[in-house]
Amino acid sequence: MPLTAATIHFVSAEDVQVAEKTSYSRSYHRFRVTYPVIFGGAPFVGEGMVSNLSLTGCSVACERTVLTGSYIKLNVLLPDPTSSLLIELGKVRWVRENTFGVEFIRLPMIARQRLDRMVWEQLMSLLEVRSSTASLNK
Repeated sequence: MPLTAATIHFVSAEDVQVAEKTSYSRSYHRFRVTYPVIFGGAPFVGEGMVSNLSLTGCSVACERTVLTGSYIKLNVLLPDPTSSLLIELGKVRWVRENTFGVEFIRLPMIARQRLDRMVWEQLMSLLEVRSSTASLNK
């Protein structure tokens, strides 16, 4: 389809502010996990525990103060000893006491594939548990 003036949308500073204020909702189920994480942004570094994980984000519990809207890099230490899960760029979407939520913005391809596989395995486990629970209740 050719690009025409009718298909071009310009984004104003006001549009960006409205988008930032819009309540944010999750598109994917988050799975409970407990993985150590090292994270950093300008000018800080911290460590904590990833408490839940999805294809598009995670929650991190830590003692470090983090600001909503900050951009950070995360290195999640997985049970699989081959390597960690590197999130090159994430945005802190919310902060509550010692926990904050991160939206994943940029991951290397290998990290995206590992994350997809991990979430798929978690989903299959969840479905197996629900299926076996449903059969027991019949």
